[in-house]
Amino acid sequence: MNVVTNNDLQCTIALAALENVLDPEIGLNVVDLGLIYRLDFDESGSGIAVTMTLSTPFCPMGESITGSVEQVLKETFAGPSVTIELTFQPPWSYDRISEAGKIFLSR
Repeated sequence: MNVVTNNDLQCTIALAALENVLDPEIGLNVVDLGLIYRLDFDESGSGIAVTMTLSTPFCPMGESITGSVEQVLKETFAGPSVTIELTFQPPWSYDRISEAGKIFLSR
C-alpha cells in the first residue's frame, strides 16, 4: 500500500477503518485492493479528502464502494466532511494489491 497522506497517524486510523469496506464483487477490502491513493486531513479536523480509484472505470459497484468509504470515514472521525475524488491515473492494476490481498484472492 502506497497511500500518500499529510498526517500519518490519522491515515493509519483511517486505513484500519477502511479495511471494513469491501468490494462486493471481489470480497476484498479497498485497502488491500490498493484502491486508496491519497488521504489528506484538514488541520481543523473538519474535512478529509480521499483520492481513490476503482478496479475499472465501469465498475458497477463504484457508487456503493465510494459511499461506504465516505460513511466509514465520517463514523471513524466523528462526522467531518469527506470529499472523494475518483481518478484513473494511474490506472489500477493487480500490482497494487497487498500481499495479504493476493493470498486472499489465491484461495
